[in-house]
Amino acid sequence: MIPREVIEDIVARSDIEQVISSYVSLKRAGSNMNGLCPFHSEKSPSFTVFPNTQSFYCFGCSAGGDVITFIMRAEHLDYVGAVEFLAQRAGIEIPQDGNRPGQKNELTRRRVCDMNLAAAKFFRQCLFDPAIGGEAMRYLAEKRRLDSATIKHFGLGYAPATFGMLTDHMHKLGYTDEELVTAFLCGKSQKTGRAYDYFRNRVMFPIIDTSGNIIAFGGRVMDDSKPKYLNSSDTPAFKKSRNLFALNYARSHAEEYMILCEGYMDVIALHAAGFENAVATLGTAITAEQARIFSKYTKKVIISYDSDEAGQRAANRAMQQLGEVGIDVRVLRMEGAKDPDEYIKTYGADRFRRLLNVSQTGFAYKSERIYAKYDIGTPEGRIAASGECCALISEYNSGVEREVYIGQVSQKLDISTEVLKNRVEQLLRKRIRETREAQSRQAQAEIRGVGDRINPDTIKNVQASGAESVVLGLLMIYEEYRAAVASGQIALVAEDFFTAFGRRAFEAIMELQNSSTGYTHAMLGQSFTPDEMGRLQQMEQQRRSLSRNGPEVFRQSVAALKDAKVKAEVHKSEDVMTSIADILARKSVKAQGKFPASNNEEK
Repeated sequence: MIPREVIEDIVARSDIEQVISSYVSLKRAGSNMNGLCPFHSEKSPSFTVFPNTQSFYCFGCSAGGDVITFIMRAEHLDYVGAVEFLAQRAGIEIPQDGNRPGQKNELTRRRVCDMNLAAAKFFRQCLFDPAIGGEAMRYLAEKRRLDSATIKHFGLGYAPATFGMLTDHMHKLGYTDEELVTAFLCGKSQKTGRAYDYFRNRVMFPIIDTSGNIIAFGGRVMDDSKPKYLNSSDTPAFKKSRNLFALNYARSHAEEYMILCEGYMDVIALHAAGFENAVATLGTAITAEQARIFSKYTKKVIISYDSDEAGQRAANRAMQQLGEVGIDVRVLRMEGAKDPDEYIKTYGADRFRRLLNVSQTGFAYKSERIYAKYDIGTPEGRIAASGECCALISEYNSGVEREVYIGQVSQKLDISTEVLKNRVEQLLRKRIRETREAQSRQAQAEIRGVGDRINPDTIKNVQASGAESVVLGLLMIYEEYRAAVASGQIALVAEDFFTAFGRRAFEAIMELQNSSTGYTHAMLGQSFTPDEMGRLQQMEQQRRSLSRNGPEVFRQSVAALKDAKVKAEVHKSEDVMTSIADILARKSVKAQGKFPASNNEEK
């Protein structure tokens, strides 16, 4: 357990504006800061940082909390992991007093990173040992044409073609089979239960985060055997959908644009040729989380995927994901090579640079594929192509972009701009109408509490849960209200709350209030998930936005909460009595022989 005073010191030395600024581009908005939310895709900023309360809240996705909650979300850590992360950032050493309570067998992020560092050193030693890694070194140096500096720069290595060489090495360093399996450095035989090396006879690519930690590995075969790539699965230190290969290097060269590749070797070849702004996804199609990572570092991405059908499908998905976060997306069209690595080896870096300069816009890329599907020399082909192009144009939010693209399609298909514009506007109105209807349905559902994963009891009594939100929001803000409840001056207990979430929140707040050091908002994160902290932040923010939060408002809110709870209990009792009366009436009627009893009815 990390001592409370240490946590408070870490939070005090982790200014939320400075911490979040390393993840989100923030702009001043009065006394607050606004930016694009890092937790959902958006083009208009709805993410707000409140420096005066050292908190944040997104009005789009309801993510919220303090600096610890932010790191939990941004780095995908648990509470203790986030505190350790901030401690390392602030240069604070946390006293070591054993394992976390109730989590003695949990493998921490730091432990996984330490294991990966040891494994990376092992793989590198194997690569540079001619007796072990001679074939792998020839593959990299001769077939892939990588020089020694590039191999060392990326920390490349070699996993020997044995079942236990790495495992034995890691055992000597004090790591257990369970730890090695959890970190995906080893597997375990279902028949014998023995551990074996997960990566075997593969060139190894360490995956490094922006803090310099080795968080995972990718391994590639040196022939045509399958699978070509083997990647670490998710661990306490790594989520493949939330990281990018070589981002630790590319982020320093990303201001103008970034290059998105499919594979590790493409990225390494581009870096070696001087294009140090290249990155790749990690064995998966690009995700919304990865798109938001790009938006942190650049406003323009050039997609350089393989020219085969699978590569083109992946490019379409990447364009969609990147476009949703407001990135200017371009697509590289390579002829005479299937990927950037082959292109540079064949034609050189200068020609590849010229290719980057003439990369296509996302619309040009997609429209050309539409034209290629149809015979646009015929009326039928032009009609079909124009329909798909109009649907494509209607997806763009910018009126200027739509106008430009309508002109291009008009010229290509010899159809008047007026006709195309009318069709685009019809589709646009339909899309806007469908979006508004969906938003309205969602808003109505939220008001009724339908689908509320955080507080599912809301739907049972909207009035009572609303009163709870007011009371909890005021308790989190005002020390005097917590003190009044703690002293009994205002009678309020957990049983007065209608929902299970409300009771938990009240108990956690008052437990901190009654502790020897008093209430600290940062400590709430120990008891609640990031989503739950977001809901608590929402409650607090709603009260802060109102001018009337005085003692009378609090008393009235407590009274309203109790009244709503009583009414709910009375209503529940009336329902029970009605049910009993119905059963007795049915039994009476049956006793008189009016109709036969149901087979399912309780005797």
